[in-house]
Amino acid sequence: MIVDATACPQDIAYPTDLGILNDCREKSEELMDIAFGVSTLEKKPRNYRVKARRDYLRMAQKKNKSRKEIRIALGRQLRYLKRNLATIGHLLDNCGQIPFDRYQYKYWLVIQHAYAQQLQMYHSRVHSVEDRIVSIHQPHVRPIVRGKTTAKVEFGAKINVSLVDGFAFLDDLEWDAYNEGGRLQGSVERYRKRFGRYP
Repeated sequence: MIVDATACPQDIAYPTDLGILNDCREKSEELMDIAFGVSTLEKKPRNYRVKARRDYLRMAQKKNKSRKEIRIALGRQLRYLKRNLATIGHLLDNCGQIPFDRYQYKYWLVIQHAYAQQLQMYHSRVHSVEDRIVSIHQPHVRPIVRGKTTAKVEFGAKINVSLVDGFAFLDDLEWDAYNEGGRLQGSVERYRKRFGRYP
């Protein structure tokens, strides 16, 4: 029996704080439009989506970015997103019921959580936080540190596979990183359960 662990890479764009905030802001603008469509308000609340997009592109398309410039850009996107979230909350207060379907409602919850994480990292000047969201479209995906030369960090599920006589058995699948050394005994016990004896 051969046992090994590996990561199954997910098809997501490489996450940056600025990119995640931009995704959150754009999705919040979509939710804002939906909420306004069914609210009792006659005048649409002011938003700065054109200015926010311009600010994001100005930084994203820049070849060389200093830390100070990135921090300023992050602060701006956080403020735009904070305003959007407050506007959506105000619009929802003027709706008879929540106008989002289950996918939109999930985005609404994920955006709020991602904003809280980004704000925490911004204030504490760090780049990692527990259970960090790296994609608002796949919020279950977590970064897994592999230490490879080509890719130090991969994004996806971590699996534990045992190979027996050319057949592969999936013993573990988790989205959070784990130490595969602690799973060896469990893999051996699964072998005994499958074949009635130890390898």
